[in-house]
Amino acid sequence: MEKEKLLEIVDESGVKFVEMQFMDILGGVKSVSIPASHLERSIEDGVLFDGSSIMGYATTHESDLRAHPDLDTFLIFPWIEEKIKTARLICDIYNSDGERFDGDPRYILQKQMEKAEKMGYEFNVGPEYEFFLFKTDENDGPTVIPDDEGGYFDLMPLDRADKVRKEANLYFKEMGFEVEASHHEGASGQHEIDLRFDDALTIADQIMTLKHAIKTVAKLKDLHATFMPKPIEEVNGSGMHIHQSLLGENENHFYDKDDPEALSETARHYLGGLLKYSREMCAVQNSTVNSYKRLIPGYEAPVYVSWAHLNRSVMARIPAGRKMGTRIEVRNPDPAGNPYLQFALLLSAGLKGIENKIDPPEAVEGDLFSMSEEELEEKSVETLPRNLGNALSLMENSDFMKEVLGKHTFEHYIHNKKEEWDEYRKQVSEWEIKRYLPNL
Repeated sequence: MEKEKLLEIVDESGVKFVEMQFMDILGGVKSVSIPASHLERSIEDGVLFDGSSIMGYATTHESDLRAHPDLDTFLIFPWIEEKIKTARLICDIYNSDGERFDGDPRYILQKQMEKAEKMGYEFNVGPEYEFFLFKTDENDGPTVIPDDEGGYFDLMPLDRADKVRKEANLYFKEMGFEVEASHHEGASGQHEIDLRFDDALTIADQIMTLKHAIKTVAKLKDLHATFMPKPIEEVNGSGMHIHQSLLGENENHFYDKDDPEALSETARHYLGGLLKYSREMCAVQNSTVNSYKRLIPGYEAPVYVSWAHLNRSVMARIPAGRKMGTRIEVRNPDPAGNPYLQFALLLSAGLKGIENKIDPPEAVEGDLFSMSEEELEEKSVETLPRNLGNALSLMENSDFMKEVLGKHTFEHYIHNKKEEWDEYRKQVSEWEIKRYLPNL
């Protein structure tokens, strides 16, 4: 979009404020609000900020960074009243010397997409976003009490939770997002919204706003929305299944009509790369201590590095659609992480699979959760990391992760997440007290 056209839209729409947004390395949205009257200057000069105050961005001696808005990301928040009507622009981050900042997660994804483009591919993704809606207490604080008792695909009465999901869908439509579907998920209070596939940068930008919109609508209904992977024990956790494909020249490069399974060599090698690097990139796809409470057998989340067509106990699945609908679904990521980094790593792993002609192992169509350790070993099926500490060890020794994330983000990410893991290990849980205190 041209600057003059954007300024005209802002003026005619009565926008009073513009949120200039970007994301830290952990997936937190950062925003500075400017009056609409200052927008032209901010477009031309960017917005100066202290990078040392942003998680994983810069140290105190290299802290001057500048956020330059990507004008194509402009949209108006439909839930904010007229007198403070607010829009948003997503920014690219630059160093003080005018060069792109290597630690900007958006830039990390853009570089991988540029690599794919040079190979003749457009990387498309379609995420399935799961979340819980909980009641709030008398102080408006979150509880872990679900607002409904529904189950998978249940048709609920028009209660608060159903209104949150449907009103959020209407807002997404007003902002130009295409929602493929939304429904109640398997656990009480759990819901899912699926974005229609688009290029990965567009989808990652939309995710920044999607989470904010759902939380905002929930708050207006006196509910708390959370994307925490496993807020309640003994029920399914929330994942972010990511459907992905490589398009180009009006064709899907994952499709081959002459193959018995209608899968191209490109698709198989891409899948081979995903599986090869899955354990190394798990610390980003499943980025919190809590993420690994979801990745345990018995709750529909994948535990094993494997693939299949119909089997939903595997990490990567080939859904039934073919031709332009041919895609690979990766099922272990969760919605707590940074989508720019999550998408960048998946794409890079797949491209390495194509470049190095990595063949995937045999598909495993049986229920992995019911197989013995001997059967899994016989099929050469590895497990995903069992906790964040294990995942960080794999990441720390990974040349692949260093290459994709770059030295700056790699080192900052490892440092931050090791602190989180060490803090967690120091805790003494209520379970330990009940289990050990009486008898030891």
